[in-house]
Amino acid sequence: MTLLDRKTVSVLLTILLFASVLLIVYMARAVLAIFCLSILFAYLIDPVVSLLDRHSLLRRKARGVHIAEAYLGMLILVAGTVYVLIPQASSRPGVFLRNVASFSDRLGSGEIATEVGQTNGWSAAQTLGAKEFLTSHRESIRKASSQIQSLAAMILGAGAVMPILAVFFLADGRRLADLALAAFATEENLDRLQSLSREVNSVLSHYIRAKVTLVGMSMTYVSLSLFVLRYPHALALGILAGVLEFIPIGGSITAATTIIIFGIVTQSHWIWMGALLAIWRILIDYWIAPRVLGRELEMHPILAIFTLMVGAAVGGFAGVYLALPITAIIRVVWRRLGSSHDQERHVLPVVATVQGH
Repeated sequence: MTLLDRKTVSVLLTILLFASVLLIVYMARAVLAIFCLSILFAYLIDPVVSLLDRHSLLRRKARGVHIAEAYLGMLILVAGTVYVLIPQASSRPGVFLRNVASFSDRLGSGEIATEVGQTNGWSAAQTLGAKEFLTSHRESIRKASSQIQSLAAMILGAGAVMPILAVFFLADGRRLADLALAAFATEENLDRLQSLSREVNSVLSHYIRAKVTLVGMSMTYVSLSLFVLRYPHALALGILAGVLEFIPIGGSITAATTIIIFGIVTQSHWIWMGALLAIWRILIDYWIAPRVLGRELEMHPILAIFTLMVGAAVGGFAGVYLALPITAIIRVVWRRLGSSHDQERHVLPVVATVQGH
């Protein structure tokens, strides 16, 4: 009598295989997250590339040229926004970076209160009270500044890698999908897997469409608010806030910090702008975004909020961004599997009846 029969060994090997895959996924979660974000970035750029592909004189013979044109336009937009907002960053980058690095030190020491008080005509008591408040919270300011700097470094690092990887998905996305189908498909399930691939592609396209909608809303709200409060470069700041809406958590924090610091430096109504940004954050996170994303992904707003919260708890920055599309894809796959099982249950009795006759 053998210790383990063949069926038990097969089950144990299957469990071991799944455990190994999960372990590899966990260990490589950062790399996998960057690849997933790169795929979503490719979905974002693909409509522009397709538009150039349709209306260019070169037609479809030069997709690589159209990808380069789309990237060039994106770089011009980013460079123009940076130049309008902070021309010192392009003319004197070393001085600008040193000023940015010293801002948190001046904030923690209370020196910034003296500068703001002098420019806004504060009394000595008001300046002293603001300075005492900042110095009493120096450690919290230092920790928050360190977290923002590390988050900005992570965003910049991912932002440098994702466009490069997205080029490969834009150029060879269809061929890569066909290769994946060829690796896992058989003659019996090829049509079903191709249909599943098309539905997943549609889900990701709808997700990007929802994100673009939220970007447009944020850009409009922030730009109008800045115009009303007479901020300088209101349109450029609004565009920046809209673009950063693509980046969950860190994008909104970076946009709000930039706008408030810009308001302090230019002596604008930064306190009112901070309040308006806080109101918008509450509206978009708990009311607008769940409804827009839920409509595009056919998901109830409560489920969308729950998915985002779970994604933030499990994966942080990447988890928030990937939680909804992954959940939508799982729902599509589950629905497909359920429909295939229902078809098999209906077909088998018919086959048995035919064979009996």
